[in-house]
Amino acid sequence: EYQRLEDCEEDSPPGDDEEELLLHVTEGPTGVHGRTLETGVWHGGVHLTLTSSLTTPYIYHFHQRNGFACVVLSDVLELVQFLFVVTFSTFLLCCVDYDVLFATRPLNQSHVPEHTKVTLPDAVLPAPQCARRIRGSGWLLFLLVLAGMVWLCRLVTALRRLVGYWEIRSFYIRALGIPADELCNHSWQSVQARLLALQRRQPLCVPRRELTELDIHHRILRFRNYTVALVNKSLLPVRFHLPLLGPVVFLTRGLQFNLELLLFRGPAALFQNTWSLRPQVKQVGTRRALAQGLARAAVLLGVANLALCPCVLGWRLLLAFFSYAEGLKRAPGSLGARRWSLYARHYLRHFNELGHELQARLSRGHAPATKYMDSFSSPLLAVLARHVGFFAGSVLAVLIVLTVYDEDVLTVQHILTAITLLGLVVTVARSFIPDEHSVWCPEQLLQRVLAHVHYLPEHWQGRAGRAETRAEMAQLFQYKAVFILEELLSPLVTPLILIFAFPPRALDIVDFFRNFTVEVAGVGDICSFAQLDVRHHGNPQWLSEGHTEAPPECQAEHGKTELSLMRFALSNPRWRPPPPARRFLGHLQAQVTRDAATAPPPRALLAEGPLAASLLSEDSALAPEGLVASVLVASGLMARDPRFGQPCSTASATASLLASLRTPTGTPTGSAPPGQARGAPDSPGEHPSPEERPALSESRLRSLSRSALLAEVASAEMSLHAIYLHQV
Repeated sequence: EYQRLEDCEEDSPPGDDEEELLLHVTEGPTGVHGRTLETGVWHGGVHLTLTSSLTTPYIYHFHQRNGFACVVLSDVLELVQFLFVVTFSTFLLCCVDYDVLFATRPLNQSHVPEHTKVTLPDAVLPAPQCARRIRGSGWLLFLLVLAGMVWLCRLVTALRRLVGYWEIRSFYIRALGIPADELCNHSWQSVQARLLALQRRQPLCVPRRELTELDIHHRILRFRNYTVALVNKSLLPVRFHLPLLGPVVFLTRGLQFNLELLLFRGPAALFQNTWSLRPQVKQVGTRRALAQGLARAAVLLGVANLALCPCVLGWRLLLAFFSYAEGLKRAPGSLGARRWSLYARHYLRHFNELGHELQARLSRGHAPATKYMDSFSSPLLAVLARHVGFFAGSVLAVLIVLTVYDEDVLTVQHILTAITLLGLVVTVARSFIPDEHSVWCPEQLLQRVLAHVHYLPEHWQGRAGRAETRAEMAQLFQYKAVFILEELLSPLVTPLILIFAFPPRALDIVDFFRNFTVEVAGVGDICSFAQLDVRHHGNPQWLSEGHTEAPPECQAEHGKTELSLMRFALSNPRWRPPPPARRFLGHLQAQVTRDAATAPPPRALLAEGPLAASLLSEDSALAPEGLVASVLVASGLMARDPRFGQPCSTASATASLLASLRTPTGTPTGSAPPGQARGAPDSPGEHPSPEERPALSESRLRSLSRSALLAEVASAEMSLHAIYLHQV
């Protein structure tokens, strides 16, 4: 059932119009013209009361977009880019004489010699003739009017955003004490600490005396946490089983936009504003009526997408051509590079994980994931690729030699096309030929991927070398060519999903929002999974047995609650978890200590780091890579040959390294009493010595700033926790 969580220190419920507003300067003796702070003085003319732009998401996005100047430049250039694509496409369609350009028709000029070269101005039609062509095409005029309307809407939206960001700029300068030219020197953790300090120094327009790091993340990621939970519970229609193709995952930016419009932002959305659900969603008796309305809205939205499909598809084709054609010519193999799919960014995302944190984590996992996928090869395709590459390379070599001998060969019709296509064939063929120096170790490579992405299906353990595992991994880590193809197909497939696949799940989605929504005073309605409440959403298989009361339908899948809690506690060391979370973290630390007692000492494990780094890592300087490599060596070589040390499991080796880690203040990570805040980026303290932190070398410590050191240590510790929790 829907439940409301009140702040224990507040007697009055939150106001309807003030929950989403974080900042409000109350009028005191100085009114709104000035208020003396520890960081300076708020000068006259700054009015920060009850403006919807001064919300935590705007403050975060302003920081991530690097300040007001970058925001203005980006928005202006996006508008110019839209105009350029429309204008240039119209010019190519109506203002170029392709018969003259391709020399299929001679120039209509009697005084021009027969063999005179054709220049670009000769192929451009005069302006009156070009205008007549445009006016004579009714469908082109319709498209231009539609494009103009879209551009005006984007212009109005950009202007509204700029007004809000200007207020945010003033807030950064005068309230947080961060000048515009120094914003790039401040991490988000630093900005967040200043926000919390400002809230403690003076009254703010929120119905709570104190905000926490978790409250700020709830405001920023309110809708994103719902989406992550929906993907975790497999409620969104993004997984399908198609004939001949088998299991397929389809989630594109277009489909995501339509789903967010249905659930959060549209006129028929379940949210009535940016911070609260519609009252009907919280009532059990209206669930079927709401589900019917949501299904009807999905069908109507799908029909609208179907009607606009030709326009959207044409726009996507133009953008894809202008964006990728030059890069494909310059580097044909770029389409064979891999990237994390949009579905992977939801499946692998922790609750309350900010966008830049997710991007950093997936970027660290990109290299090991690429190495894992490249370790697979098809012998049949390899034999075929070698011979196709030989044939295409031979013809290409002859053409290149001829052009070097006599450049007039380039004037032969389609010779450049043949050279380009043959080069593309050779590049594609080489991608199917395995590296003869590669070592086949899929289990270790997959563990290295797990250390960074933190989530992998349980049935992959012990099956890393299977083709089925690689196919499922390809759904998360797809080719760039597949990504482009999915985005081009999105205008065709998205309407079908909205019309046929979404309505049957409408009732389950409505029930999800009612059953897994809590109202927190001063924050609004949030997803209950984002509370990181192990007691209500923990899974006994992930060391939360005895700490959770959740039935199976309320448990987060794949240990997302436990891993999200661990990551948030490591990333926000001053956050005080609630009692159930503290008890779980204490239980986990006790389990780590017990398992560490059965493993070799950390120095013995780290002594094998160079060997593991040479086998698995491309950059042994990174602390997480060195730790993971040491774990894999300890659990692999020591288990097979006693000369390397006493045998131990992966869990024991991981626990030994976890127990050896220290916080920057010198205390063990989990040894602080439950609820006691650990070291934070702004807290004083000395850097640990190399003996206290064996995972990092002395030179590495000297090269890192304090914030970078904390981020790297937290990343290494979370990597080890991910491996440990998956093992136990």
